[in-house]
Amino acid sequence: MRTAFLVPFAGVFALILAARPPATPAQTGKSSPVGSESGSFEIAQHGHAVGTASFQFKATKDGYDSTSLVKVTMQGLDYALSKDERLSPANQLLHVQLNAAVNGEAVNVVAAPDSAQLLLNISAMGKSTTTRLNAHPGAVFLPDFDPGALETLLALAVQQNNRDLWAILPINAGSVVPVQLATYADQEGTLDGKPVAVHHLVATISGAGTDLFSGPDNQLLQAELPQQGFALVRKGFILTPPARPIVPPTGIPSQTAPAF
Repeated sequence: MRTAFLVPFAGVFALILAARPPATPAQTGKSSPVGSESGSFEIAQHGHAVGTASFQFKATKDGYDSTSLVKVTMQGLDYALSKDERLSPANQLLHVQLNAAVNGEAVNVVAAPDSAQLLLNISAMGKSTTTRLNAHPGAVFLPDFDPGALETLLALAVQQNNRDLWAILPINAGSVVPVQLATYADQEGTLDGKPVAVHHLVATISGAGTDLFSGPDNQLLQAELPQQGFALVRKGFILTPPARPIVPPTGIPSQTAPAF
């Protein structure tokens, strides 16, 4: 297991924005990861399955190679993502290539360090932009619903002692924003039918709070975005009891996309 501590995905629909007009102490993990790591997740909104996501990391002599796949199909949203990323042994970004389709619109993103900055190229809606962002050692490239990005952010959090964490968001021309963490009491759950201790945090990115749940090896188990009713849940994991009712209150329709 890669060194990790749970932090959330950034605001939902960052890539969708790109495809539309602009409208407590860290826990210790293993420090010398080897081999490979993978995970499969279900994406749900208000308790209804709307998609799947997966990631795989492979340790190399130069750090890590990672891939992520995401597919969401629901009313108002057809979203597919494929991401290939290279990371240093310290989980710092070396290069990322992302290809996505959002409601039929192609989105392509390439990001890599360039001297003391991060060079971010985004192509969407037939337009291309190039942006230079401030570089931070504790920054992770964080597209929507990407469990691989979450695992990387977890690893960075342990290395940074939960401080000086940043999210690189592929929104419009791109931006880098701080990540703030708050630790809550541990909870319980089951993983593949076996009891498991669950760590609980709330992370705030761009003013939006997300509930995060991680296992004893600091692996991502679940992430919830209350504002949109979305949850990213590792297959085989059940939080007991659930963090909150997963069905929207009577008279309030299920959201299919945020209002921009």
